[in-house]
Amino acid sequence: MRSTFKTNEELPATLSATDISKYLGISKANSYQLMNRSDFPTLKLGKRKLVPKDKFLIWVNNNTNVI
Repeated sequence: MRSTFKTNEELPATLSATDISKYLGISKANSYQLMNRSDFPTLKLGKRKLVPKDKFLIWVNNNTNVI
């Protein structure tokens, strides 16, 4: 799966599981697994889970292994 976002500025202010899967190139099921992790910056609104863009990008940066 290829990202449909060309730049980080194109990301919405809050990301859904679909947005995360497109950005990371993973399945939607894997996005939901990430969103259920205690260290992942998920915002719960009723039954809906969203991820603030700024916190998501920080999480990605902190969890990327750079050699």
